[in-house]
Amino acid sequence: MFSFAGNVISSRVTDFAISVDSLEKWFPPALSGWRAFLQPFATAITPALRGISLQVGQGEAVALLGANGAGKTTLLRILATLLLPTKGSARLAGHDAVREPAAVRRQLGYHAGSDRGFYSRLTGRENLQFFGRLNHLSKDYLDARIRSLGEQFKLGEALDRQVRFLSSGTIQRLSLLRSVLHQPRVLLLDEPTRSLDAIAAAEFRRFLKKEVLSAQGTGTSLLFASHMLPEIEFLADRVAILQQGAIIACEAPAALKARHSVATLEELFFRLTGHDIQPVEEPHPA
Repeated sequence: MFSFAGNVISSRVTDFAISVDSLEKWFPPALSGWRAFLQPFATAITPALRGISLQVGQGEAVALLGANGAGKTTLLRILATLLLPTKGSARLAGHDAVREPAAVRRQLGYHAGSDRGFYSRLTGRENLQFFGRLNHLSKDYLDARIRSLGEQFKLGEALDRQVRFLSSGTIQRLSLLRSVLHQPRVLLLDEPTRSLDAIAAAEFRRFLKKEVLSAQGTGTSLLFASHMLPEIEFLADRVAILQQGAIIACEAPAALKARHSVATLEELFFRLTGHDIQPVEEPHPA
């Protein structure tokens, strides 16, 4: 049994696409100069996550909302098997992220906030083919999948240019395409539309809604971090609000707004995190 902010979910852990239990992450102090050599041995004293528990159901979309430093990226990196937790456990698609990282990665699609994981002297297409083969996709399937997604993501000729010559927004789209290339069961996205223009961002949100989350039989689940409140309301079944490494609320956006008698998600976020919204005064006529 799991209870949070008025929601009660009863199920076995294996029924969840993502299950996080009492997760903590502490980092050693940031050191400079010769002291930086001692950092791997320094005592971890800086908390990034403070006992987070969260479940994401099959086919569910959950958003992470919080100020910079609230712990969103740290949580996603632990789930992506890129960081080890200090305490607690995390499971994706029935596999333990610490004990079974290879099994987790086979079920996972991941997009980092700033992606530098491409080979700069390979073309976009060559990069996608390389990563697709790592996921055991056949050449014929990859060719068709890259062609189809390339059209949807408006990549066009960019697929056949070396990555080092692509703009940051185009690399962002390429990274998003890579994250869904193999139709993963679990999709982790860290600020997916941050470097996209308004049109590309809207098209990607529609793609997620229609082709990933609403696709019958795929069972894809989404956990994403975003500062874009309209994006959260459009995509998320629930929003988990983080503050200083802890979840302070987790519920459907509409239910949270009704519970706290606010009109907007922005007002809700400011109220729950203890910030005041200062009214903007209209200029007086001269």
